Amino acid sequence: MARGGVNLALVRKAQQALLARGQNPSIDAVRIELGNTGSKTTIQRYLKEIANHDPRPIASPSRLSDELTELVGKLLQRLMEEGNQALLSEREAFSREREALAHELGTLHEQLDVAAKERSKLESALQTQDEALKTAQSTLQSEITRNARISQSCSDLEIRVQEKDGQIHSLEQKHAHAREALEHYRASVKEQREQDLSRHEAQLYQMQQEVTMLQQTLMVKQEEITRLIRDNERFLSENRQQAKEVSHQREALQRMQGDLGVAHAATARAEGAKELLVQQLQAKAEEAATARTDVAAAISREQQLAEKLLAAEAELKTLRAATA
Repeated sequence: MARGGVNLALVRKAQQALLARGQNPSIDAVRIELGNTGSKTTIQRYLKEIANHDPRPIASPSRLSDELTELVGKLLQRLMEEGNQALLSEREAFSREREALAHELGTLHEQLDVAAKERSKLESALQTQDEALKTAQSTLQSEITRNARISQSCSDLEIRVQEKDGQIHSLEQKHAHAREALEHYRASVKEQREQDLSRHEAQLYQMQQEVTMLQQTLMVKQEEITRLIRDNERFLSENRQQAKEVSHQREALQRMQGDLGVAHAATARAEGAKELLVQQLQAKAEEAATARTDVAAAISREQQLAEKLLAAEAELKTLRAATA
């Protein structure tokens, strides 16, 4: 049903007004002409009734005057020309835009290829650095093991030096009567011995300091000590052999108690043994210093390789992010 008083007469009047102005009497145009009243369904129904029952002739271009027809033709031609020109401009702009996009796409493909090659290079470099790092770690492990063995050897040498010092002290007690008979000679020997002992103690103290520093450096690697049990057993066997040798020396010294000249010779041999031990300690100190230098160099190489590895990983992540 019509709303707002819309009826067939009003719809017909609105249609005629639109035709008079040369507008198309569509449903929306008629509704606007009616003041935006009435439903579109009702207006469409009335328009159909008017079209089916209106006896008046429908307006056609043939009923227009020649002047108006010519004007409409010119307008239509101009409209077609302007439309073709605009269409041509749009086509040219579209063609240029498509070429620019194609060029940009080609550039992006080239950049992607370059990025892929760079990524391959970085992955290869990363693999090489990983292998170098593994090699450095293996070298470092070997150096740590070697330093641990040197440290154990130094400890064993310290024990042997203490044992030798004990032997010397025992020898001095057993030959007290010989030293009383050779007071003048003993004074000069004692002075020389004190100098040797002082030098030996200074060297031993220096060696102990170096051993302490080496042990502090290798504290985090103490689990490797278990691997040196077999070496310790061998050292224990050597200590037993040395103990046997000391026992033989004691027996020899007991046999030489009655002979002052033989006692002097035994004392000289003890001094020679002590100097040999001092030389051995010096050699071990040089080996420990060399090992410590090798460990520092290995740690430095490991840090450098770790920094290079982190830099390569960061660059690879950046390249992957840019590729994504």
